[in-house]
Amino acid sequence: MNHRVQAFRELLAARGYRVTPQRVGIYEYLVTTDEHPSAEEIYRALQDRYPTMSPATVYKTLDLLVELGLVGELAFGGEVTRYDGQPDLHLNMVCLQCRRILDLPVEGLERVAQVAREKAGFQVLRERHEVYGICPSCQRVNRADPAADDQAHHEAEPSRPLEEHRPQEVG
Repeated sequence: MNHRVQAFRELLAARGYRVTPQRVGIYEYLVTTDEHPSAEEIYRALQDRYPTMSPATVYKTLDLLVELGLVGELAFGGEVTRYDGQPDLHLNMVCLQCRRILDLPVEGLERVAQVAREKAGFQVLRERHEVYGICPSCQRVNRADPAADDQAHHEAEPSRPLEEHRPQEVG
């Protein structure tokens, strides 16, 4: 078992949360993929493994993972929220054509928050680094066939119906 998954199990137990197969499966999926899946993509990927798991379970688990600081939540104005299971500080490169998010480790990113604290007295609570552009795959498609559909070479963006199942805040 992945050491991060085992540490997650121990953290849940230590904090009084139930250690369920679904929670562990969702976390394991996130820390073992290079992708930045949406809740719907996670649900679909794990549906066969956990046939009784509901979309609400996925959302509640993702909320817990974000709250615990184990997973990053990537919301890009109006787009489907995606989740990042890679805890190390890195640059997210967002393709404006296919919407894929690629990770790039960059030395010195930790200095950004440090500079904000030292130079501006800013209390940094969370940080996220991203650049927007066109990924190499889309660039190749654009060069080969400039009229090609932007989405043709990548899996289509998931639809939003699962959003209806997101648990609502009470109170």
